Order: sequence, then structure tokens, then C-alpha cells
Amino acid sequence: MRLSFSEALSREIPNTYQGVERCEIISQWLTHHDERQHECQDVLKYILKKARDLGASDVDLGAPGCEGKIWMRIYGSKNPVEDLGEFSLVDTNAIIISWLSPTQRQRLFMQKSLDFPLAFQIEGKEVRFRGTTFFDRNSLGANFRSISDTLLEIEDLRIPEVVANRMNLRYEKTGLVLITGITGSGKSTTLNAVIDMNNRQNCAHIVSIDSPIEYVHHSKKCLVRHREVGVDVLSFEHGAIEALRQDPDIIVVGEMRDPQTIATVLEITDSGHKAFTTLHTSSAIDSIHRIVAEFPPDSQERVRNRLADVLTVCMSQKLVPTIDGKLTLAKEILSVDQSVQAAIRNKNIGEIYQMMMEGKRSGMCTMEQDLKLLYQKGMISQQTALNFANNKKRMQQLLTML
Repeated sequence: MRLSFSEALSREIPNTYQGVERCEIISQWLTHHDERQHECQDVLKYILKKARDLGASDVDLGAPGCEGKIWMRIYGSKNPVEDLGEFSLVDTNAIIISWLSPTQRQRLFMQKSLDFPLAFQIEGKEVRFRGTTFFDRNSLGANFRSISDTLLEIEDLRIPEVVANRMNLRYEKTGLVLITGITGSGKSTTLNAVIDMNNRQNCAHIVSIDSPIEYVHHSKKCLVRHREVGVDVLSFEHGAIEALRQDPDIIVVGEMRDPQTIATVLEITDSGHKAFTTLHTSSAIDSIHRIVAEFPPDSQERVRNRLADVLTVCMSQKLVPTIDGKLTLAKEILSVDQSVQAAIRNKNIGEIYQMMMEGKRSGMCTMEQDLKLLYQKGMISQQTALNFANNKKRMQQLLTML
């Protein structure tokens, strides 16, 4: 499968041009040929619509790694979609660039990567994707993550009521709520469910700093404002600091990516606000270690003390394959009490695992306990439980006790 103008465009690009130079020529050519730009956009719409129809969470295209094919992740497995045919590198460069504004193109060519939102209508209904484009062996590659157009309820995520209440402004006005997990573990889905719960149940102000904006929360009981990094605000750090002057009740920081953002999130929570954010870690204990380790040794004690004061809930999650070939959520929950606070302050973080194991009354559980529950319900296999456990020795012990 090729664009109708692929050969004509290829002739416009000098053979000596590579990487950004080639993409700048393609960008200029598309700017002067609106109908060709629309053709590129229509091809991407077709690909993304097919992804939605197939239930794909991610679409990958472009650059040599894709071998000219369109790849999709469906229920955890990523494979090429053969019936979409093959695209040349010029085709995929043009398709990706066609969706970017002039400002976004400049940022991409300077920074060599770009995150951006993408939205269009399908049968009168808006669908949204989070786009990420980057250079791979001098050509543009891209990933498009499908953004669900429906929100899950807290109950759908099997979050105990006692923990959900700690995430709810109605019951706790301050505190840091961490949603953690690896890429593709459903952090955004959980975070959006928590935001929506507050939006429906509280009369308040939510400021969300996103990169890029994924699900758009419309104001219900809450006034909800979305600010996109690179468009409305310079960075997560700047957005969080600026939010303090906007009379917020809840500040949502899409991701803690660096020490400056982590320090700012701890500061705004310590100042008496409620904050929600995400982190790329696979367990609650790893999350605490990661936050502390981001700072130099002479600052770590102060960070530990501040984290112990402000952290209320840390939920770490994974999407695991079910017996029927789909995916389900497995999670561990840490609900911070005085014992957990003392363990963080005294560098006894290893003790927290046992506290989670014994903290069912407080809504806590370990990843291994939740995997065991999914196995007992017949949703996942024993091998899956072992494969996705953080502590495989403990998982084996739990399974032998059945």
C-alpha cells in the first residue's frame, strides 16, 4: 500500500538528504499540497479506525524497524497487520508529519522526538490517541496509544472502598496518591477513574497537567482545567507551581519524570493540597526507593521525611493475560499509616511488604496476593501468576497453600 503521490514526493528529496533534512523537505512539500496532506491524514485515520475495531491498544508504524508494515498490540501481543499492506519510508514520514502543526514540526526537528494528542471523528463521535514520534535510523517512527472513550468506575478496578475514600477529596483533603506501573500497565485508565470519581462527587477545582492531554474530563461538580506541557505550560514542574496560584483543590501531574518534578509534587502536597500522579515503577516499595534515589545523598533524609508525611496511597499495577486471551488488572495497594510512615523515615522500607500482606482491613494487598485471587477465580493461569509476580518465591508459596 502506497500513497498516490509517493513517487512524486520521492523525486523532490535529494539523495544526500537524510533524517531531519528529508523530513523538512516532506514538511514543506505537504504545506504546499493541501490535498496530499489530507490524503496522508485519511490513511492514518483508516489505520487507527481499524485499530479501534480490532481492540488494539497501540499502533506502530514507520522507520526501518517496522519493515514497512503496520504493527498493533492486541490483548498484549504485538504483531504486523498483514492486510494493511506495506508502506515506504517516505510514505510513513509523510503520514506522521501530516498530523503535526508547524510548531510541533519545529519541536520534532529540534528535539528529535515529540508527544502529541490526536483526535478525529468516527460516526459523529470523537476518538483520541496519544501520539509519540521519534527518529529511528534517520527515519520517523511513531506509536499511537488508543485512549478509551469510556471511564471505568473505581469499583470496576476492584479498589477497596476504604482505599477509594482516601483518594476522594470528600474524605481526605490532602495527600499524595501515586499510581505506578510499567508502560502500558493501565496507569492512565486508573488515574482517570480517580479523577472522574472526584469530579462527580465533590464541588472543587481540579488542575491537570498532561503530556499530552489524553482523556478530556468535562466539568461536572468540579471545575476541571487541562494544561498541556509544551502547549499551555513549559513543563510538569512549571505547571504544578503555577497551579498553586489558581485556587486548586486537586493538582494532577501526569507523570513524575525527573527530580525537579518529584520535589515540586512533594512540595505542593506538603502545602496542603491533594495531588495525583504516576511513576514508572513496578511495585510500591520500588516507588519509594525510586523517589528517594532521585536525590543526592545529602538530601535523601529530608525527602524521606517529606514523603512519609504526604504519601497516602500508592497503587502499583500490571495488565496480565487472562485464560480467555484478554487482559485484566493485577495490583498491589499500599495505604500509608503510622507504621508505614515510621518505616519510610527509618529506612526500613523492606518491612512495608509484610505490612501490605497483613493490611487487608486497611484495603492493602501485595501483587502476589492479588494474582493469587485472580488465579482462584479462574481468570489467569498459574504460570501467568508466577510470570507477573514481583516476588516469585512468595508467589510460589501462596500457590502451594491452595
